[in-house]
Amino acid sequence: MEDLTTLKNKAIDSNLEDTIEILKKFYSVPLNQDIVIRNFSISGLDKKATVIYINSITDSEKIEEHIIRPLLTNNSTEKKLENISPAQLLNTHENFSNILQDINNGNTALLIDGEPKAYIFSSSKFQGRSVEKPLNEVVVNGPKEAFNENVIDNISLLRKKIRNENLIFESITISKNSNNVLYIVYMKDLADEKLLQNIKDRINSLDINSIQNLSLLEQYIEDKVKSIFPTILSTERPDRATSFLEDGYIVLLMDNSPDSLVLPATFWSFFHNSEDHYLRFIFGNFIRLLRLLALLITLFISALYIAITNYHVEMVPTDLLLAISATREVVPFPTIIEILMMEIAFELIREGGLRVPNPIGPTIGIVGALILGQAAVEANIVSPLVVIIVALSGLCSFAIGDMKLNFSVRLSRFLFIASAAIFGFYGMTAVLTIGIFYLVSFYSFGVPYLAPMTPKYISSKDTFFRKILKTEQYRPGYLKPKDIVKKKESQ
Repeated sequence: MEDLTTLKNKAIDSNLEDTIEILKKFYSVPLNQDIVIRNFSISGLDKKATVIYINSITDSEKIEEHIIRPLLTNNSTEKKLENISPAQLLNTHENFSNILQDINNGNTALLIDGEPKAYIFSSSKFQGRSVEKPLNEVVVNGPKEAFNENVIDNISLLRKKIRNENLIFESITISKNSNNVLYIVYMKDLADEKLLQNIKDRINSLDINSIQNLSLLEQYIEDKVKSIFPTILSTERPDRATSFLEDGYIVLLMDNSPDSLVLPATFWSFFHNSEDHYLRFIFGNFIRLLRLLALLITLFISALYIAITNYHVEMVPTDLLLAISATREVVPFPTIIEILMMEIAFELIREGGLRVPNPIGPTIGIVGALILGQAAVEANIVSPLVVIIVALSGLCSFAIGDMKLNFSVRLSRFLFIASAAIFGFYGMTAVLTIGIFYLVSFYSFGVPYLAPMTPKYISSKDTFFRKILKTEQYRPGYLKPKDIVKKKESQ
């Protein structure tokens, strides 16, 4: 017997028994218990036939009722095979590699003695969750649907929201062993051809044995792997993915992933929230203002405390300075050690609360923080003001809804703490300046990271604050969409 790798690229034989023997070798039958090979005769045509499928990922009843039984009860000698079986005939293949790929996708292969080809019928039935509520991107207003691990369900959710013939779903197989299928989703009449080709080139250049989900794929195609700032947006909300598609973005979907990837992504994509546009103009901007304030507090409050108490005490009113000094009189550690101990403790409590079972998680987070803070103050390890500052910093970080931006801000906070401990306000200013220079020079699939603020592009000017919906006339200019006008100017 030839090597199986060599056989994969060969055509099947018209002798049914030889073909079945080779397929048994491929699937290690009878060792492999969920492979079904069923032999029978097609009545009327008087030919031997065999169906082969994987029982755990196929609809066995459909195979029995729509494929096998019609062939067994057929009395016509002239009917074509596709006219005998009511099941959907997907394709016919002549080589083993294509047959194996379709069987692995949950379809059924029908082989007939004397015919050097296999008929592939649709019969896939993968197990998965139903459509549920979003877990991470929770909103009060707006749809309550979320993507799940079944890509067909996810495609359906997008099709339900965009009922347009220009919505394209291109499929690409992206791994050698697992044969995982990636769907590239875009609006044909909007998406820029160069951007689309750039994304396809990156995906096609991958030479990987297995990529099981979008979280792994993201790390292979992102612009800067070692940057703390993300360049690809992940969302579990179909309505949010839809709004990006209608602006000219590209969306990636994949089996085993309960979310989608949006390309390219700017800083503002992460800063904005799904609910911003569902709320009225004033309310939506109030939420954004709170989110901006929370981001600034998370980044700077701990570093400001260190800088002021160590280097710039003249900025603090005398009464407040005396109060701070009184609380720190019995604390044996310098300010930087106090802050770092409490910041790390808070991060540990946050991480611990995420990893334990759901009913216990919130309890550990709240009770752990209270007990730890109180005990640390009573033991004179940290001052009460430090507990307040770190708690406020941690609380504000929860207002940053996107997990990737949340991580970026939390890590950046430690850079500001270190710079404040060494150089005070001057160190903080230096790190902030370098950070802004870095963000300005940053790109996501050829798109400037801070666009449309800098460099300037035609857009609806939806950056820090959103505009009234009626005045949002343009799609983002940095995407170079084929039609930049989203709506005509209101009269």
